[in-house]
Amino acid sequence: MIEGFAVVEHLPVLWGDMDAFGHVNNTRFIRWFETARIAHFARVGITTEQAVGVAPILAHVSCDFIAPVEFPGEVLAGARVTHIGRTSFHHEYVVTLAESPDRPVARGMGVIVMYDYDTGQKAPVPDDLKQRIRDLDNLG
Repeated sequence: MIEGFAVVEHLPVLWGDMDAFGHVNNTRFIRWFETARIAHFARVGITTEQAVGVAPILAHVSCDFIAPVEFPGEVLAGARVTHIGRTSFHHEYVVTLAESPDRPVARGMGVIVMYDYDTGQKAPVPDDLKQRIRDLDNLG
C-alpha cells in the first residue's frame, strides 16, 4: 500500500498504454488518477451511475511526471482528499510501481465540485459526505 492513502488501486500496465517512445503515455496517468478517484468516491458513498441531482464533477486535474513507466508491470494509484471547501474538495493522487510503493512515479491533484445537474449550478458539499471523507482520509 501507499502510506497515507486509504484508497489504493492495483492496475496492470498494458502493452497498449505505451507510446512510440517506449514508455507509458502521459494520458494513461490521468486515467489511473480517475480510477483511484472513482474508488475513493465509492468508499465515501458517492455513486456515479447517473448525472442527476447533486453529484461530483471534475473541475481541474493536473499531473507531475516523476519517472517513466514501462510494460510489463503493475502500478498502484492512490487518491485522498486534502481539503474540503463549501462546494468543492481537493483530491491528491499518487502513482507508484507496485514493487516500489514508497517511490512515486507521478503525483497529481484534482478539484471536485459538487454540481446540481438540475439547476446547472454549484452546490454545497453535504455535511454527511464531509464527515465520511474526514473519517476515511483522517482529516481534522
